[in-house]
Amino acid sequence: MVRGKVQMRRIENPVHRRVTFSKRREGQLKKARELSVLCGADVGVIIFSSTGKVHDLATNGNMQSLVERYQSITASVQMQSKNLRNQVTEKWISLLSHEIGILQNGLRSTGGSAEDMRADRLHALEKGLELWYYQTRSTKMQIMQQEIHVLKNKESILKAANESLQQKESILKAANEFLQNKVNEQNQFMNNYSIFSGSSYSTHYDANESCLFTI
Repeated sequence: MVRGKVQMRRIENPVHRRVTFSKRREGQLKKARELSVLCGADVGVIIFSSTGKVHDLATNGNMQSLVERYQSITASVQMQSKNLRNQVTEKWISLLSHEIGILQNGLRSTGGSAEDMRADRLHALEKGLELWYYQTRSTKMQIMQQEIHVLKNKESILKAANESLQQKESILKAANEFLQNKVNEQNQFMNNYSIFSGSSYSTHYDANESCLFTI
């Protein structure tokens, strides 16, 4: 008979809930230790029960050192992201300031006297606008390339983390299969031993019975 899928929901019975929590907690901590031993990983697990009691496991050093390492790494990533945003903001400010300067020069030229409207002045203004256009486009392209580079780095990090998790999962699966095979071999050995013991007893009994008939 096929067993139906168990629905995941809170266990209402407090006694059953505590028992299940204890069993599942030990199972998770055991898996964390296996992951550390098999893969050489530093694993930290923190579990808070429904009553507020804390259970933790640090496979290398203590939990405080693992938390400090985590905070250091995340702080470094956040700082890099903040620096990139600041650089992008500064470039946009510089670009807009340059644009404002060119437009102000153009307004002064168009609003000035007839001498300011000479062909050389208009030509210089045109060149300035062209230069501003190309600089604006170049700056935008640089900003986009930087953002793409950051996204690719994040993608590479996530991909590497995913591959690492898959490898760890495969190792744990292989270890579980190995242990299961050992258990099956042990069970098979015990079954064979039981059968062998039973058959030996039966043969001995038959021999005795035969002797009784012979006498």
